[in-house]
Amino acid sequence: MRVTLKYGHGERLLDIPDAVEAEVLRPASLPPLADPARALEQALDHPLAARPLAEMPAPASVAVAVPDETRPLPVRELLPVLLDRLFAAWPGLGRDQVTVVVGGGLHPPLDRAELDRLVPPDVARGCRVLGHDAHAADLVDMGVTSRGTPVRVNAAVARASLRIVLGQIDPHQFVGFTGGSKGITVGCAGAETITHNHGLMFLDGARVGVLADNPVRQDLNEAGRIIGVGLAINMVMGPDKRPVWLEAGEPEAVLRAGAEICAGLYGVRLEQGFDLVVASCGGHPKDICLYQAQKGLNQASAALRPGGRLLLLAACGQGVGDDVYLDYVRRFASPQEVLEDFRTNGFRMGAHKAFLFSRTLAAFDVVVDSELDPAVLRQCHLTSGPAQETLDRWIAECSGRPRLAVVPNANTTYFFRDPA
Repeated sequence: MRVTLKYGHGERLLDIPDAVEAEVLRPASLPPLADPARALEQALDHPLAARPLAEMPAPASVAVAVPDETRPLPVRELLPVLLDRLFAAWPGLGRDQVTVVVGGGLHPPLDRAELDRLVPPDVARGCRVLGHDAHAADLVDMGVTSRGTPVRVNAAVARASLRIVLGQIDPHQFVGFTGGSKGITVGCAGAETITHNHGLMFLDGARVGVLADNPVRQDLNEAGRIIGVGLAINMVMGPDKRPVWLEAGEPEAVLRAGAEICAGLYGVRLEQGFDLVVASCGGHPKDICLYQAQKGLNQASAALRPGGRLLLLAACGQGVGDDVYLDYVRRFASPQEVLEDFRTNGFRMGAHKAFLFSRTLAAFDVVVDSELDPAVLRQCHLTSGPAQETLDRWIAECSGRPRLAVVPNANTTYFFRDPA
């Protein structure tokens, strides 16, 4: 069997011999939206659990949060539709009263050239566009959640009369699902907010595919209510990065509806684990850097039997992607030392990615086919190797007929098993 897997902006071909019992674990199939812009128009006309724009009081100012380039959301296609609707609903709203905030969470703030590339002037419709900085001095304190998360938010978002978030619903390894208010409560939040919220990842229920009883997700929902996110526009993207679902409305109502669609699309039931897994993150931007590729490693590992082997294809064209993670992980000689440090010293943002990597690396044999320097991967306790050569060697070392799973969209596909 020959399989084609996405790798960065291109593809990789792998030959799997007939002697292997191979299965391709793909997401379900949904037809793409014929016209996403029209779907947005309809969603704004009939929002979930919210009034249409024309029935809302005119705001004195508006902040619209959009994702950075690590998310494949078609911002250039959707944002002009939204902005045009805002100005049509409220003719007295000036262009200088609307701010578009590119929310990257703890990612470095974007410079003007990067902002203009992501949100070109014609897309921005004359509105101000700025990049969020999670360490900015002018973040605004808006309260504290019941789980103790300090809610600190981008000043332009906090001071706006109406806050709108444009985002994507994806499976997430400990938030359960992205979407809802997350594009603001993480994307436009302060470092303290993100750190405390993500520190809840160790609690029961903080796992992929869990929404209602997930403490990390519940904390983000509460933060969204504290901030007062007035409108969420969320999409579910298919494996080919084309939108298959779009709704607008009250953030938690939109999240619930979209998570159900997302679970049906990307949740895969397994009867038993596999000996070998070959996984692609899904290509750019899912494998834009090692920091993002970890999500695919984590979720694909759930398809393995104990002690199995995992081959990850992740181009990582932008390198490791986080200096805090790299500076932390290179201090240790093994994944086991990282896990011990976390047990001793607790959660730290950025360093938590090393914990998540190490949890997988301590349980499974992992090789990464990547553009990254093998020496850098070794510092991250990862082994570099060509995909076909690694796969052939592993198959030759197996006794009997090995069971192999191919996961073409590892960053979004997740696996579950029925309770015993």
